[in-house]
Amino acid sequence: MTDIEIAKQAKMKPIGEIASQIGLNIDDLELYGKYKAKLPLKYINPNNYGKLILVSAISPTPAGEGKTTVSIGLSQAINKIGKKSIVVLREPSLGPVFGIKGGATGGGYSQVLPMEDINLHFTGDFAAIEKAHNLLSALIDNNIQSKTNSLNLDPRTISWKRVMDMNDRSLRSIVVGLGGTAHGIPRETGFDITAASEVMAILCLAKNREDLKERLGNIFIGYTFDKKPIYAKDLKAHGAMAALLKDAIKPNLVQTLEGTPAIIHGGPFANIAQGTNSVVATQTALSLTDYTVTEAGFGFDLGAEKFLDIKCRSANITPNAAVLVATIRALKYHGGQQIKDLKTPGVEYLKKGIANLEKHIENIKLFSLTPIVAINKFITDTQEELDFVVNFCKDRAIAVSVVDVWAKGGEGAVELANMVIEATTKCCPNFTPLYKLESSITSKIETIAKRIYGAEAVDYTLKAKANLEKIESLGLSNLAICMAKTQKSLSDNPDLLGRPKDFVITVREIEIASGAGFLVPITGEIMRMPGLPAHPSSENIDIDNDGNIYGLF
Repeated sequence: MTDIEIAKQAKMKPIGEIASQIGLNIDDLELYGKYKAKLPLKYINPNNYGKLILVSAISPTPAGEGKTTVSIGLSQAINKIGKKSIVVLREPSLGPVFGIKGGATGGGYSQVLPMEDINLHFTGDFAAIEKAHNLLSALIDNNIQSKTNSLNLDPRTISWKRVMDMNDRSLRSIVVGLGGTAHGIPRETGFDITAASEVMAILCLAKNREDLKERLGNIFIGYTFDKKPIYAKDLKAHGAMAALLKDAIKPNLVQTLEGTPAIIHGGPFANIAQGTNSVVATQTALSLTDYTVTEAGFGFDLGAEKFLDIKCRSANITPNAAVLVATIRALKYHGGQQIKDLKTPGVEYLKKGIANLEKHIENIKLFSLTPIVAINKFITDTQEELDFVVNFCKDRAIAVSVVDVWAKGGEGAVELANMVIEATTKCCPNFTPLYKLESSITSKIETIAKRIYGAEAVDYTLKAKANLEKIESLGLSNLAICMAKTQKSLSDNPDLLGRPKDFVITVREIEIASGAGFLVPITGEIMRMPGLPAHPSSENIDIDNDGNIYGLF
């Protein structure tokens, strides 16, 4: 059966029953129908945190690695062996859902439910973020137009764009304000996808509403004509923006196919933002259960590095175990096998592609974490191929488990669950972020590029060098670094698979996300507004007369 067919056959429990498993009363929930609810922030208790398990992956491929599926399956498995676990995930963006990637609620018998709701509008968090972001956009243009309330903003310096939760390349670069003086001041701008919005990043890093409002006020907008920096608080925008996010800041409670509690909240992409769920979602789960399983988007070089260097530092949390998801077909792809041939046995390709896994293992150790490798099994994997990867790990004293969570749910990850539980008793007392915030901007960028990606050097365009000078003049050099880079390669070139060496990372510009608390060096051809493929996933999605949705996967 397909993922959606499996999901439709599942018998969901009322959300109050799920809440009772983690000691919550239904009266404390804000219900969104029978199977979804928002959680108040009052449950966060830093003095009563359980263990935190981070799940990431090798460099992703078009075939998909199943990191979210493994995260869900692992949490189900921990419950299955008699422990208490909650899985904490990001919310899907409509861009990938209707674009090339499809849904993001796991797969097979390791899914979060109700999958159609989660993949589409869910509880309206993305819409609230979009509205808060675009309110600031409207206030900026209104202030430029105003004769009585003007901040003397120089339109040429405004870096704030608009956002929408859809892949639409035609909106990347646009001109607004056409049609005469009554319709605004013409200027060049554009759209980013909502998942790339700084408001999304802020929501996912804010500790509470007070912190949220302060961060929103610190959003950098541009300069006045006399070179004075302007922030959102100068427009008195942050109060209204925070009001729009009143409910969006609360985490969402749902369930897995096996009835494991799942918290899903926030959805920043990992190739252009921090790629992890919200701080309050993770902290809520840590306060309510013994083992919190959370995932960091794309490969360890992107989402997990940002989880450890940005989120953990901001939230004052420490991982107790690190799981690295790999697949046989992805490793063969990194070894040079064509995607159309991945179902064909090819140990010779595995021997070449295993270098990608090796580098990610090394990266985990850079943070003083102990890696556990989870081989996400597919029906086309041969025993020879599985044995090769298992032996590769064992020869290096790396814990490894073959998991089959798509077909077997939690039962398919029981061995992994036991490994993880054991690891949490030993792992990570020496965990430290990769760089110090007080280091120079270039030092922080080069630390990530050289140590995590394996780059030989970092090159800066003239625009990036000018950005560095601007950031220094604004006194923002102590912010964290959130690299914008292709997820397809350890380098900034998506065609360099496996473990590339002797390459140079080119930083073409550096964006300021002062509200979120980081700088965004943009490398390669990465864009903050993706486009749709020739045959988008939306072509397969439909609804019948009874309201049943089909084609999501």
